[in-house]
Amino acid sequence: MSDTPFGFGLPPEEPENGDEGKKKDPAGGGQGSGGNPFGANPFGFGGLPGMGGPGGADNPFAAMFGSLNPGDLGAAFQQLGQMLSYEGGPVNWDMAKQIARQVVAQGTADGVKDASVGPAEKSAVEEAVRLADLWLDEVTSLPSGANTAVAWSRAEWVEATLPAWQQLVDPVAERVGSAMGDVLPEEMQAMAGPLIGMMRSMGGAMFGQQIGQAVGALAGEVVGSTDVGLPLGPAGRAALLPLNIEAFGKDLGVPSDEVRLYLALREAAHQRLFAHVPWLRAHLFGAVEGYARGIKVDTSKLEEAVGQLDPTHPEQLQEALQQGMFQPQDTPEQKAALARLETALALVEGWVDAVVHEAAKSRLTSADALRETLRRRRASGGPAEQTFATLIGLELRPRRLRDAARLWASLTDARGVDGRDGLWEHPDMLPTATDLDDPDGFVHREHLDFSELDKMLGEAAKGENPEDGDGEK
Repeated sequence: MSDTPFGFGLPPEEPENGDEGKKKDPAGGGQGSGGNPFGANPFGFGGLPGMGGPGGADNPFAAMFGSLNPGDLGAAFQQLGQMLSYEGGPVNWDMAKQIARQVVAQGTADGVKDASVGPAEKSAVEEAVRLADLWLDEVTSLPSGANTAVAWSRAEWVEATLPAWQQLVDPVAERVGSAMGDVLPEEMQAMAGPLIGMMRSMGGAMFGQQIGQAVGALAGEVVGSTDVGLPLGPAGRAALLPLNIEAFGKDLGVPSDEVRLYLALREAAHQRLFAHVPWLRAHLFGAVEGYARGIKVDTSKLEEAVGQLDPTHPEQLQEALQQGMFQPQDTPEQKAALARLETALALVEGWVDAVVHEAAKSRLTSADALRETLRRRRASGGPAEQTFATLIGLELRPRRLRDAARLWASLTDARGVDGRDGLWEHPDMLPTATDLDDPDGFVHREHLDFSELDKMLGEAAKGENPEDGDGEK
């Protein structure tokens, strides 16, 4: 799967951990390598089926139409018709769903196919989530946030999470896609109306292709509905994927029931946070939208390519595409939104890490090993980080997770469970990125108590005497 979102590279940033966590282009064409910062294919088709073989890079429809043997032609033209007739938003989500389901049906690289969840697996998940909630009651003041516990197949995960992906991806796709229609001068746009409409339809299909591939691949690896630190599933529904949990724990040497229970603790902890911190979801998704608004697309290369294109040599357009047409500008708006999102995600993941460890350490003999395994999975560029970077151009920096977990643990020691969880009452009370660099300074700093302020304001309001004739306080 391509590491570049919709054909543009990630904004440049200084590595926080040396070269760790930075993905390299094995072909030497990745960012920082001196090669093309957009990879071999700027629209991200490099990782799609049919694009890796000989001639694949010259045929962007190979991913969709396969080898184009006679038996596939009917389906190929039908799909082409769907592409050209699409009149929706910036992403063809019907196509994304179709592609994701196809990827799931193909199975993972190890040959494991998706399967319906049986009654025994459903019962095991329900019991694990129930027990996890009982353990969490002792280590957090936030009550249970899961009304139900469900066991999903991979296909069910795709169906349940697509609405959240749409909310995340549409703002970025809209911003990038609008540049495709802004290339032509105004006087030509009216004349080229049908062509522009076709370009938008094709753009929506391209985005749908990549997102479908990414979500379908992620469905083969995630173990629950909160692996990316965001609430992807329906509210109040704790979900686990038994098939993927089995694959996750296969070579760990840990009893399967302990693996399931530890992952249920993480899922249930996420559910508590998003259920009882009402501003948190909007804060996270709003940061993604803010990042999208800050994207500035330099279309000079595209304008130049269109102006110099010789219709008798269509390969010139392919060459221009491979050189990279969209160059994002690292704007102050992007930097601010990126900092908000990375810090908030790190605080969410760090809090979950801390409370789950506290709940599991005296009950599960493998708690420490499972904790470290999950941390390394994220730090090595696990499915959550890779998909997040591919779809919307943002990466969760792994080092922040450990820093945030240490800070939340220190807060528990210094202020107790209530004092720690009380910081979620208002976004202004939470630690900042600077505080993650100096957790001890934040823990021992005098902090505002918003509950006391509200109490004082309430008493002042009660002190007003509405029966005074002139209304004086």
